[in-house]
Amino acid sequence: MAKNDGKILEDEKEKAEESSETGIFRIPSGISGLDDMIEGGFPFPSVILIAGGAGTGKTTFSLQFLFAGAEKGEEGLFFTTLSEPTQWMLRYSSNFNFVKKEYFNRLIKYVDLGSKLNEPIDEVIEYINDKIAETMPQRIVIDPVTVIGNIVKGNYRKFLFDLTNSLKNWQAVTVLTGEVSPGEMYPVEVSYAADSVILLSLKAEGNARRKYLEILKMRGTDHRTGAYPVSITREDGFVVLRTRF
Repeated sequence: MAKNDGKILEDEKEKAEESSETGIFRIPSGISGLDDMIEGGFPFPSVILIAGGAGTGKTTFSLQFLFAGAEKGEEGLFFTTLSEPTQWMLRYSSNFNFVKKEYFNRLIKYVDLGSKLNEPIDEVIEYINDKIAETMPQRIVIDPVTVIGNIVKGNYRKFLFDLTNSLKNWQAVTVLTGEVSPGEMYPVEVSYAADSVILLSLKAEGNARRKYLEILKMRGTDHRTGAYPVSITREDGFVVLRTRF
């Protein structure tokens, strides 16, 4: 639970109950330009898949989502499946103005799943749940979830089904990032289990490549359709531009 208030989680629950009669309670995504496309924010609680190839901004999107919560006193969990040390993340992400180093290990916890992925899938899910229970975060990231498919193989679909069902029982919004192969729009197995799918892509335009964001689905949300251009800069972070090119 957030340290600066002590009642944030209870407040979120009360807001969700109050809004149940009029609509779905939402939390801000932290991504400039996105909330206007999704009726004000991500449904709370829910599981969001952010899918895209290398260099499309998946990790930047995820970190910005977590730091937006930390600015409000919300706790976040960042699960990495790549066994990268925390200092590696800090080395590259600290160039963004939205990253506040003092939030790491305080409001944003970093958890390495890499060493756990060879264990039975039930134990992996139990470990994730244990870490969530320790802090009761409002925002969770698993980056990237598709790495797990190369390890659990035949049990991957069951793992995703059990994992997403477990995550939906917590009062949190979870962002799962998914790598896509050339010619693939999104990881199909993950998209079945997620409540929402947001596609990040690179499109060749002349001698350059431009980044785009497209909302493929978001349950309970009247969302914008079509691909919108994206800008990622040190000063502004991940921004969805309002006009199309």
